[in-house]
Amino acid sequence: MQWETVIGLEVHVQLATRSKIFSGASTAFGAEPNTQACAVDLGLPGVLPVLNEQAVAMAVQFGLGIHAEIPEVSVFDRKNYFYPDLPKGYQTSQMYEPIVGPGEVEILLEDGERKTVRVHHAHLEEDAGKSLHEDFHGMTGIDLNRAGTPLLEIVSEPDMRSAKEAAAYLKAIHSIVTYLGISDGNMAEGSMRCDVNVSVRPRGQEAFGTRAEIKNVNSFRFVERAIEFEVERQIELLEDGGTVVQETRLYDPEADETRSMRTKEEANDYRYFPCPDLLPVVLDQAYVDHLRGQLPELPAAKRERFQGELGLSAYDAGVLSASRAMAEYFERVHAVCGDAKQAANWVQGELSGALNREGLAIVDSPVSADQLGGLIVRVLDDTINGKAAKQVFQALWHGEGGDEHNSADAIIEAKGLKQVTDTGAIEAMIDQVIADSPAQVAQYRDAEPDKRGKMIGYFVGQVMKASRGTANPQQVNALLKEKLDALC
Repeated sequence: MQWETVIGLEVHVQLATRSKIFSGASTAFGAEPNTQACAVDLGLPGVLPVLNEQAVAMAVQFGLGIHAEIPEVSVFDRKNYFYPDLPKGYQTSQMYEPIVGPGEVEILLEDGERKTVRVHHAHLEEDAGKSLHEDFHGMTGIDLNRAGTPLLEIVSEPDMRSAKEAAAYLKAIHSIVTYLGISDGNMAEGSMRCDVNVSVRPRGQEAFGTRAEIKNVNSFRFVERAIEFEVERQIELLEDGGTVVQETRLYDPEADETRSMRTKEEANDYRYFPCPDLLPVVLDQAYVDHLRGQLPELPAAKRERFQGELGLSAYDAGVLSASRAMAEYFERVHAVCGDAKQAANWVQGELSGALNREGLAIVDSPVSADQLGGLIVRVLDDTINGKAAKQVFQALWHGEGGDEHNSADAIIEAKGLKQVTDTGAIEAMIDQVIADSPAQVAQYRDAEPDKRGKMIGYFVGQVMKASRGTANPQQVNALLKEKLDALC
């Protein structure tokens, strides 16, 4: 039997507000446990929540960014359950009337195929605290710093059919929220994580299979691996005559497996009801239009512009538009050098390679966009050749040349890397190499004409060595061929 995988994601995005969703406590990461939880977060008697307007604005901006419906009225509900890191005994969320309605996200797959994934809705809610197990020797510590942190939960329709599609969707969400500036998207710090709903069904069947929910997966790679394991587990179970149980599971990256946590709760288990302490949120059209006017160019539009206006390939445009920082760096390099393809090649090649080796983000690059653009200008105007350009890049990477726009020029001058394009000077070097290589010249002369192209490499290498790498390679090749062929 052939099986079809059905996947939906619930992505939890921590909004980049400085204070919590219903209190003035700080949301800064890394504070000592329980130093950023106030009376509201602790649920002390008599305290009342006050909604953070910035969280509302960020949620609406996300909705606008995915072309979603923005309802005029949204309502907060209480989701009731007991857990040690939830001191109020309930989580304030939005069940029935969320702030963002149906929308859609376009994903780009590795083979260049595009697919639209529908978003069912996105709602605002507060995060719970955190249970700490590892440092307490048989006991559990509770850190309530995260309690009340504003989250936007983005719920997709079950439109994805493979682990790679799910990872591509999660990356697209990450790009959108970071472009908008509504989240830093730092998955290692918990700013973005997701619950993965996975089921399988016989191919061609319309009814969905029984799903399992994998909680709190916090990396693109782990999402793929968790889905792949879970799909295999469910298919194996069904083919052996068993049944899939609707349950909540966790993914263990060390064992590369999912494990059962508890049976899956239904909505009525949480006894949702409208929060009596918070009024409905009413958004007028002028407010929504104001936020619409503040939207930046988003990844899909930027990708289309890079292809249409700059002539980049779909692959290059996709890579360079994936993050706002990468796109802004590339656009500045292009503005300086004026050649989009060269800018794309250097940003994706030499620069990205160096950043990966050092484990640096592009915002921390030792080589500024202006410096890289200036270097490319000197390649384009034949001041230096490709080999010398890599030397200049390394010098820039290690801080040589200062911070000036023309710092590549300073390095070229200091290291004597300026390309020799004087035909007379190059001819003199070629004549000397030919005179010093009688055996190789004889071999070239005796070879079949179609074999001589490979043999010319020796002479090119000798000329480049004589010029200390500064001779123009194209001129060297052309002049060498002319002179050697004349000897045949």
